[in-house]
Amino acid sequence: MADGEETLRLTMDGHAIEARAGASLIQAWLAAGLSLTSNVGCMGQGVCGACRVLVRRPGERIATAALACETRAEDGMQVAFVDHFPARRTHAYDLDALGDSWAAIGAIDKVFPEAKHCRHCGGCDAACPKGIEVQKAVNLAVEGRGMTAAALFDTCVMCNLCVAACPEHIAPAHLGQFLRRMSASLTLRPGDLVLRLREIEEGRQPIDLDAPQPEEAAR
Repeated sequence: MADGEETLRLTMDGHAIEARAGASLIQAWLAAGLSLTSNVGCMGQGVCGACRVLVRRPGERIATAALACETRAEDGMQVAFVDHFPARRTHAYDLDALGDSWAAIGAIDKVFPEAKHCRHCGGCDAACPKGIEVQKAVNLAVEGRGMTAAALFDTCVMCNLCVAACPEHIAPAHLGQFLRRMSASLTLRPGDLVLRLREIEEGRQPIDLDAPQPEEAAR
């Protein structure tokens, strides 16, 4: 730490570490000399959403889900990285075989028949670190409103925490991925997708820690 720089003390996966004020949890972890054991997409070695963590702040009883790349370290914070939870089964589909939007709507139930068994428990919403209304999106998909549901999943990074939380094994993140792919295949490519793909091709994946989160942008 530089002289005069504020020092934070927190625990990450059982390691007592020090971090500079303003550092993300990933930055704090690496600055402490600890190695990454899970592939982290923004570090150029994996997929986005791999840095899923559970965070408990001083005075809080319940830990909340977050992404280590976009969560700032806080003094007294307790952090635990969460393993990957794959979907229980593979959801196979062929986007080229969907045809037009009339046929595509019917494909939702064919590919994800378990979606209609949602218990409305809210576990997926509580697990999502991006603040997505996952349960609402699943229900919209069941109703056949695939495009509207796809828009709600727009900020999903496939961390799969909702997959771990769902008692009906719906795999909401994978449903959302299917809906977004279906939407893109039937419409003009979204501008933000085109820009992101260009950034990936050029080796650029900027992260703005000060960017508003979904729940903040909606205010």
